[in-house]
Amino acid sequence: MTFHRTTPAALMAVLSLAACAAQPSEPAPPVPSTPVAARPPEGVTLSALPSGATQSSAAMAFEGGSARDKRTFVTGAILVDHPRGKLLFDAGYGRHLAEHFQTAPALMRVVVRPRLGMTVADQLARGGVRPSDLKAVVLTHAHWDHVSGLEHLKGVPVWVPKAELDFIKGKDPSAELARRLGLSDYQSYDFPDGPYLGFPRSWDVFEDGSVVLAPTPGHTPGAIVAFITTSTGKRYGLVGDTAWQSEGVERPAQKPWLSRWLVDHDGPSTWSALRKLHAAKAAIPDLIVVPAHDARVWETLPRFASETP
Repeated sequence: MTFHRTTPAALMAVLSLAACAAQPSEPAPPVPSTPVAARPPEGVTLSALPSGATQSSAAMAFEGGSARDKRTFVTGAILVDHPRGKLLFDAGYGRHLAEHFQTAPALMRVVVRPRLGMTVADQLARGGVRPSDLKAVVLTHAHWDHVSGLEHLKGVPVWVPKAELDFIKGKDPSAELARRLGLSDYQSYDFPDGPYLGFPRSWDVFEDGSVVLAPTPGHTPGAIVAFITTSTGKRYGLVGDTAWQSEGVERPAQKPWLSRWLVDHDGPSTWSALRKLHAAKAAIPDLIVVPAHDARVWETLPRFASETP
């Protein structure tokens, strides 16, 4: 969850246009007719490593949300353990959270107060996982609160699509921290495989359907969704910040107009990606949608065992 830089004058200009904000009118994407089969081997697991949180409300997260509905916005990482390698999705808050938070725009620094828990790297260490044990960190996107913990994972490959690497290397202020922490570990990838659950391109990382990445450009130019299937048959969709809370996918409901103006690189593309995710959920009703910041969902996920026996 992050905000683009803005000024009071610009904010007032947007406020003056509020009454003109229109709902998207394009037709809904079709529901994929045949859910994609997955053949994960034994030993594929998923676990959550929350590293901190901040407080907001449903009114700031999705259209139709109530200001009285207070929400905890968690930030952390998801570890997918596969016999062929461990993938860490996002990196959560680092130990220098206060310093990193200063790269966020002034408006964000006024309205939220992030709190640091235990860093992802420290949790991994307590569970006996060294940075060198990770195959890669896979970013859902490169905003500050998703890359902060990379400072403790030096030398681990960081996978992003080429569009996201170009975004990081550019001048967009919302990727400032990613640039500041260094680019030497970044590796770009493409989507060499065919359509998947309504998305036109995909990458089946282990070629068994257990980890499938698909592009969801909008929140950032190279944002992704990761579809995970564990050995028990549970299916997850790690949607990053395309939706901040699960209602965004379930209804579907885009972010409120001010929130999306502040945070989404391309609002219409974000909405298009969101509706594709809604259609994917309709195709697989037991798909567990995991927004990057919905504490209610994270509390239902298996927790990484950060304490060694």
